[in-house]
Amino acid sequence: MFVGAMEKRRARRQSGETGLTLVEMLVTLAVILILVSVIVPGANFAVKREKELTLRRDLRMMRHAIDEYKKFCDAGAIQKEGVDSDCYPPDLDILVEGVERVGALGQKMKFLRRIPLDPMTKTYDWGKRSLQDEIDSTSWGGENVFDIYTNHQGTALDGSQYNEW
Repeated sequence: MFVGAMEKRRARRQSGETGLTLVEMLVTLAVILILVSVIVPGANFAVKREKELTLRRDLRMMRHAIDEYKKFCDAGAIQKEGVDSDCYPPDLDILVEGVERVGALGQKMKFLRRIPLDPMTKTYDWGKRSLQDEIDSTSWGGENVFDIYTNHQGTALDGSQYNEW
């Protein structure tokens, strides 16, 4: 029986007929589906991890800019904005626009090139806390910017909430 099948296959090849059988196509399709089912979750994990790394970097960068603003304000190098500011910036825009240096006419100090896009919400709308706000407050009092956070409510790969970073 096996010899007869081999002779038929050889006869088909000699006559110019080529192609795949249905079984060969199904096996190939099954292998491809298995590979895709392994690769897709890994790719989703990598994308989420990259967004988290970007979020951490952006939060660190903006918090550093807020700290630098406070340091220069406390040292008297820049003018204090408002009575209740405690030398924190009144908003994030001032970190980009810059503030005039004390004693240097027309010379501005800038602390950020731009406000980064929140990788989780895809907006420029960051959550802000003023020094007068409660530590877990989700509404900004508007007096100054003491801290920032993402407005995204999701859970990170490590199990923590993004808006608690």
